[in-house]
Amino acid sequence: MLTHINENNNPKMVNVGDKDITKRVAKVSGKIFMKQETKTRILNDNLKKGAVLQTAIIAAIMGSKKTSELIPMCHNILIDGVDVDIEEIENGFELFVTASTTAKTGIEMEAIVACSIGLATIYDMAKAIDREMVISDIKLLHKSGGKSGTFERK
Repeated sequence: MLTHINENNNPKMVNVGDKDITKRVAKVSGKIFMKQETKTRILNDNLKKGAVLQTAIIAAIMGSKKTSELIPMCHNILIDGVDVDIEEIENGFELFVTASTTAKTGIEMEAIVACSIGLATIYDMAKAIDREMVISDIKLLHKSGGKSGTFERK
């Protein structure tokens, strides 16, 4: 099914020119579930592709910097910092990304993309031994800065 696009519903990038520059922070988390054997091999750095968790952290940071190239209406913003933490959970790992900027628009999308890329990297590096892995629960946990104020997931 094709959708007709007319001048009233053409995609637009929001003009942020009149917004105030503020400190903005976003924290996102996501999970990857896997077989226990896969998790053990990742923890023991016993996979052909190398150090999975360390590579996932680097990939997440790199992903954050490519967000505006991947999301059509996302502004290209300067990122002040990206922190990535990975915690063990039952049958897998949970990845946390905290991204910050001083800009006219938020940094939620950069944190979401970073988390997604980090989890996808874990999948890629371990898929040879476990194709049943599941990536899930990618969600915004915290957002601060800007006109809309602070958001905390309860």
